Amino acid sequence: AALEGAVGAEPPLKCDELRLGQYPERGRGGPRKAARARTQEPMNCTNHTAYVQCLPAPNITCKDHLGIEKVFTGHEVGFYKPIACRNVNGYSYKVAVALSLFLGWLGADRFYLGYPALGLLKFCTVGFCGIGSLIDFILISMQIVGPSDGSSYIIDYYGARLTRLTITNATFRKMQTYP
Repeated sequence: AALEGAVGAEPPLKCDELRLGQYPERGRGGPRKAARARTQEPMNCTNHTAYVQCLPAPNITCKDHLGIEKVFTGHEVGFYKPIACRNVNGYSYKVAVALSLFLGWLGADRFYLGYPALGLLKFCTVGFCGIGSLIDFILISMQIVGPSDGSSYIIDYYGARLTRLTITNATFRKMQTYP
């Protein structure tokens, strides 16, 4: 150990500080190995965060979450990595868009998403004479209107998922300089 210190060997990293290629993740989801095949989202998604198992590659030495230095074989869990996820409750984006396009004038899209009062209003007014149906189709297609329980749509892993960009007080704004 004294020889290692004299040569300048670095102490082993904590396992959660490994570089990206030094550990595969298990249970992340994706096109090949989805955590849930129906939703393509990781299991145990709470507060838009799920923890996936990370297995350090064979012959990687690092300290686990208890601080114990260990040489991994590639089959043990080294740490759990937090990843972003979406809470889904069974509402499909494809079904919502199809209902809005073909049966929106009857309010079927709003009934499906859990808005029965608006669905009944659209049904009684024949989709607000078509104008309300067109507006709802645009809002559902742009994912502005979602399920009433606050969950996200089930969208394919490489599907048409939109991300809203917002400006907050933490957003950096570069002032325009005039010549």
